[in-house]
Amino acid sequence: MGSFSIWHWLVVLVIVMLVFGTKKLRNIGQDLGGAVKGFKEGIKEADSDADAEKQKLANEKTIDAEVREKSDKVNS
Repeated sequence: MGSFSIWHWLVVLVIVMLVFGTKKLRNIGQDLGGAVKGFKEGIKEADSDADAEKQKLANEKTIDAEVREKSDKVNS
């Protein structure tokens, strides 16, 4: 009695469909799917912003220098 079989879940699903109706359940599913999609896009955008910030910091820490050939003569 502790675990539910597939038949229990099917009966629950039929009752939920009768109470709420398929149109309302479809709308809830679309809203939930849209929220998940928006969350994923927000995560990707935050990751790209973080990568851009890291790149900017790396460019600021770069030292620009000129390399000259070493000569044996001492400048007087």
